[in-house]
Amino acid sequence: MIQLTNFTNTILTDIDFYIEDGENLIILGSNGAGKSTLAKVLCGITNSDSLTIFNKKSMELSAKERAEFINYIPPKLEMFDEYISLREYLELSKLYSTLSIEDVLELLDLKALEHKPCISLSSGEQQLTMLASSILHNAKLTIFDEPTANLDPKKTLKVSKILLSDKIQNRIIITHDLNLAYKLGYKILYMENGKIEFFDNNRKFFEDSNLKKFFGSSLKRLDNYFVVNL
Repeated sequence: MIQLTNFTNTILTDIDFYIEDGENLIILGSNGAGKSTLAKVLCGITNSDSLTIFNKKSMELSAKERAEFINYIPPKLEMFDEYISLREYLELSKLYSTLSIEDVLELLDLKALEHKPCISLSSGEQQLTMLASSILHNAKLTIFDEPTANLDPKKTLKVSKILLSDKIQNRIIITHDLNLAYKLGYKILYMENGKIEFFDNNRKFFEDSNLKKFFGSSLKRLDNYFVVNL
């Protein structure tokens, strides 16, 4: 599905991994580890002949193929028109999904907000708006950068269920939320200082030896939930 081969730039060093079609990935790492930079490389914002997407070199993709193959959802909603409404934003987002805008508004409990300007939405509502746009885009691969940031527990649960559903095809998720990473069960890529320090299955990453290696004494496991060890 997606392969990055020996990629190096000013932030990343010798990044090399491959994800099969049908696999999903969690990218973890401390602040400044290079996670968002890697996401921009993977979605083609940063051009590289080291990147292959669905068996095609990234730099050879047409605009139509790029839109069909990959979609990047940033951590914060950025608008080119501050007065565009939520519904208008979703109308622009709809590309390949068989779901209607009405379906997605109902799914994410956004119906009451559909005519509000996106700029007036709360940060949590904006996160749900971006998730809605990703469902309507329905690219073969969607990269989410911190999809549960600014969400209350009920909305976090809703988003987690959607990320486990078939409403989005292949997923790469960047997050600091270890509980989300554990519950989703996706393959894990862990980064430090622009390098890959771990790339393997979910179960192996959450072994106590790896948690101690990457988080030291800052993390505590309580019945397979992960909390800061204050």
